[in-house]
Amino acid sequence: MSIKSFGAKVFASIIHKKTQKWLKNPVETQAKVLADLIEQAKHTAFGQDHAFNVIVDAKSFAQQVPIRDYEGLKPYVDRVVKGEEDVLWKGKPLYFAKTSGTTSGAKYIPLTKESMPYHIEAARNAILAYVHETGIADFVDGKMIFLQGSPILEQKNGINLGRLSGIVAHYVPAYLQKNRLPSWETNCIEDWETKVDAIVEETVQEDMTVISGIPSWVQMYFERLKAREGKGVGAIFKKFNLFIYGGVNYEPYRAKFEQLIGRKVPSIELFPASEGFFAYQDSQTEKGLLLLLNAGIFYEFIKVEEFFAANPRRYTIGEVELGVNYVLIISTNAGLWGYNIGDTVQFVSLKPHRIVVSGRIKHFISAFGEHVIGKEVETALQQAMEGTGVQVNEFTVAPQITPADGLPYHEWFIEFGQAPEDMEAFALRIDEALRKQNVYYDDLIVGKVLRTLVIRSVEKDGFQAYMKSIGKLGGQNKLPRLSNDRSIADQLKIEE
Repeated sequence: MSIKSFGAKVFASIIHKKTQKWLKNPVETQAKVLADLIEQAKHTAFGQDHAFNVIVDAKSFAQQVPIRDYEGLKPYVDRVVKGEEDVLWKGKPLYFAKTSGTTSGAKYIPLTKESMPYHIEAARNAILAYVHETGIADFVDGKMIFLQGSPILEQKNGINLGRLSGIVAHYVPAYLQKNRLPSWETNCIEDWETKVDAIVEETVQEDMTVISGIPSWVQMYFERLKAREGKGVGAIFKKFNLFIYGGVNYEPYRAKFEQLIGRKVPSIELFPASEGFFAYQDSQTEKGLLLLLNAGIFYEFIKVEEFFAANPRRYTIGEVELGVNYVLIISTNAGLWGYNIGDTVQFVSLKPHRIVVSGRIKHFISAFGEHVIGKEVETALQQAMEGTGVQVNEFTVAPQITPADGLPYHEWFIEFGQAPEDMEAFALRIDEALRKQNVYYDDLIVGKVLRTLVIRSVEKDGFQAYMKSIGKLGGQNKLPRLSNDRSIADQLKIEE
């Protein structure tokens, strides 16, 4: 055992004990977080506009601070972007994380000196939780890579601006610098395909033990490694024994990854975003991600079916229930207040509070009243693939409301790594799994409002071509699992 791996085990034990303190007192921990947030921001423009001086608990907070998305908060953000101080949070932010917007174009998410450390600590603690539970730490002696955006930062009125993953690259601890790949020069390459090729060249002869990134883009890296060397990733990197990922559900990719690697590799799931680092997988045996209740973020939860009501109830951590689909609302030490990040979650454990990400509030199919969500289509596909040898590279789902003949249906666009022998039978397996999860969808099938879903095979690299066409190839960009329109579906090239 090396000194570094021994030190990792000692540090993991220390962090585990600290985690247990807040983990066992969730309600008190969140109450303290809210009180601290209000105290630090009560003299800001936002705090004065929303009478922070009268807020004493979650109930009064909900009365004073309405739910907003980025568009709702944008007038305040614009003032911060122009250089004004003490608007959403005291002083000025350290950075703006630039993300893709919707109606407003680019979004500028503030990162402050108070919020930034939590992004770094959460990623570190996820790895330490794995070390503590498994006793495995030898991977710290090998090379590690995170497929991320460019660390080159711009300036916006004296504040650094960049992608979150690029900003985080500036905070790699000194003890990991010698182990970290790719090189700074390669990481700064903007074109994603050129960057992946450069990463392959830099890493192919290295002793890689940890690889991390969004599964769809790591898959691209793995495919190019295998094409170059003519053998599996596990044979190229014999000591590769930990995959860290976030952004999308790994399960639809798992079979393809195991085929590319040539063996199973343990994994850790993270739930980071520009707005905050919310949760990470703290156990290899328990389902779900540990919700970080002491990380400068106050959480509220709104039931999905109540979200679009005039005044939906906002639940706190002590009021949530298992298996309910909630819209995640956050207030943070970066100055986001009553902020809807767009993600939906379900609790799979309350002691401790563990969640799974169930989808996006804007990403669903309800063209016929079925309200199918991301988690349901991912689970249905995963269950249909079990024991079949089918491999899926990528997929998305859209409604077909006006077919040339017959009843409407859900249209599944799938790029297969290994296609099923009987496509209709495979479609039926997915359909049956989806009907078991969603009673509304089942009712529509039984009532002959919809017919069984239809699969369209997307040509090889078709989804990459689509993402490139909209300027979102690589980095932290993710393909929506499902849409309530055909904006994506109609741009995909289908195999004949």
